[in-house]
Amino acid sequence: MEMSLLDMLQPEAIIKVGGLTLLLVIVFAETGLFFGFFLPGDSLLFVAGLLSHSPYIDLPVGLLIVLVLLAAVSGTAVGYGFGFWAKDYLHARRENFFYKKKYLEVTREVYDRHGMLTFVVGRFLPIVRTFIPILAGILRLNFRRFMLYNFFGAGIWVVTMIMAGYWFGKTFPGIVNYLEIIIAAMILVTGIPVAITWMNHRKRFVTK
Repeated sequence: MEMSLLDMLQPEAIIKVGGLTLLLVIVFAETGLFFGFFLPGDSLLFVAGLLSHSPYIDLPVGLLIVLVLLAAVSGTAVGYGFGFWAKDYLHARRENFFYKKKYLEVTREVYDRHGMLTFVVGRFLPIVRTFIPILAGILRLNFRRFMLYNFFGAGIWVVTMIMAGYWFGKTFPGIVNYLEIIIAAMILVTGIPVAITWMNHRKRFVTK
């Protein structure tokens, strides 16, 4: 079954069509490759937890968490390497749908506010989650320290999102019928902090 771009934005379609393999590929891309910022993150992990022990993801939830964690940590490590290598390239690169300088600016804003804790807090923020490791590479942050926070942040994010979906699925079996509403609410809630940070950044830029 082929997937359209619209399907790639729908967590349930991703898992039902591509199963565990596509889930891991998207988590890898969304957590460190600059063109993966538009892919679902939080909602995808929530649905993965919801559909664990099902024909779509026939794995115990514990093993699912381990595999997704490895994909998230690996993707972030690659993002760091890309940022380290492409510092001058990104500054000179022409903007397009997949890359805008404002994504790095918003991520830098969050980093300036939270320091190394950004690698924990930022896991729960769309766009910022993708550009955090790239910014770390650009800033030449200590790699071992970065990986420590990277693993810690990924662990909290993966366990929280997958177990939330797993728990809700077990507690409220009918919740699968309301996935569209739940996913829309998650996107709205996680997107608010990013929008506020970007608006504050714009205000400071305009007043300079």
